[in-house]
Amino acid sequence: MTMHQANVDTDAKRSDAKAALDVLRAWARTATPTEVAELDPAISRLLPEAQDLANYPALRRAYPEEFTVDEAYRDTLPDLQNGPESLIKGAKQHIQHVGISNFRLPIQFHTRDDGDLTLETSVTGTVSLEAEKKGINMSRIMRSYYKHAERTFSFEVIEAALDDYMSDLDSFDARIQMRFSFPMKVPSLRSGLLGYQYYDIALELVERAGVRTKIMHLDYVYSSTCPCSLELSEHARTTRQQLATPHSQRSVARISIEILQDQSCLWFEDLIDLCRAAVATETQVMVKREDEQAFAELNAANPIFVEDAARLFCEVLQNDVRIGDFRIIASHQESLHSHDAVSVLTEGDTFASDSLDPKLFSTLIHVG
Repeated sequence: MTMHQANVDTDAKRSDAKAALDVLRAWARTATPTEVAELDPAISRLLPEAQDLANYPALRRAYPEEFTVDEAYRDTLPDLQNGPESLIKGAKQHIQHVGISNFRLPIQFHTRDDGDLTLETSVTGTVSLEAEKKGINMSRIMRSYYKHAERTFSFEVIEAALDDYMSDLDSFDARIQMRFSFPMKVPSLRSGLLGYQYYDIALELVERAGVRTKIMHLDYVYSSTCPCSLELSEHARTTRQQLATPHSQRSVARISIEILQDQSCLWFEDLIDLCRAAVATETQVMVKREDEQAFAELNAANPIFVEDAARLFCEVLQNDVRIGDFRIIASHQESLHSHDAVSVLTEGDTFASDSLDPKLFSTLIHVG
C-alpha cells in the first residue's frame, strides 16, 4: 500500500476521512501487528480489535486496590532525582536552597507561663545541592520532620529534624523555617477587658559551613502618630481655634533577631514585651469608650516617625544580652499619603544585604 501524504487535502470532508479509514481498515485485516506498528503505532487505536495488536496492550482502567508493594518492587521504581550527572539540565551550578515550602503540621509550643499551645504551623525545609547532583527526594524532608512533629517544640527538636534530613539527603547546608500565629491575651487600656492579640512569628534554624544560627522573626503591629502632623494640628487649635486632628496609621515592624546560643531562653512573649517597651502604641483588641480615649492619649504621648520607630526598636534589642545580630523593617502605612513610609536598620552580618526583595514592603500588611 502506498500513501502520498504530500497530496492530502487539508480541507478534506468527513466523507473523505471515512473513506480513507475504510481503506486503512481493509489493509489492516491482512497486515501483521508489526506492519501496523511500523506504519504508525497510533494507527492501532483506529482499528477494530486493537487489543489484539502487540503494540496496543490491554491496560486495566480500574484502581488496583489489592496491589501491595514489597522491597523488590520498590527497587525497580525509577528515581530521576538521584539520576546521574548527565541528566542535569542547565548550568551545573551549586544551588543554595532547594526543598519544600508550606507543609503544615500541628506543633505544640511551650509558653512562658508554663502552658502548652498546639498551633497550626507552616514549615519550610531546604538543603543545599552540589553542582554535580541532579536533585533531591523532597519527601524525605517531610518524613524527617514528621519523626519529631509530636514533640513539644524547642530549638533542640528542630535541630534533631535538621540533622535527620541533612543525613538523609547527604547535604552540607540546610534550613528549617516554621511560621505560625501566636495568641496572647492582652488587657485593654482602662476598661479591664481582655482580648487575644495574634502575633505572626517565624523561627529559623540555619546551618551553613558547619555553623548553626537560630533566628526569630516577629511582626509587631502598632499605631504611629506623625509628630509633624500633631504639631500642626495643635498650631491650628491655639492660633485659629480650628479643630484639627493629626494623622496616624496602622504600622508594622518586622523584627528579626539572632538568638545567641550560650544565653538563657528568649520566649516569644519576651520579644513581644521588648517591642511594647520600645513602641507603646500597640493596636488594641477589646475597646470601650474609655479605652479609645486612652489610646488617643497614648498616641499623643508617643508620636513617632518611621525613623524613630527603627531606632527605638534598635535600642531595646541592643540592650538584651540574649540577642545577637538583628534587623528591623518598619512600614508606616500613611493615612496622609497614598504611599508608605519605610525604614530598614540592621546590626551585624547575619541580616546585612545590599539588595531587598522588591515586594518586601508589600508583605508588611497586617491582615486581621
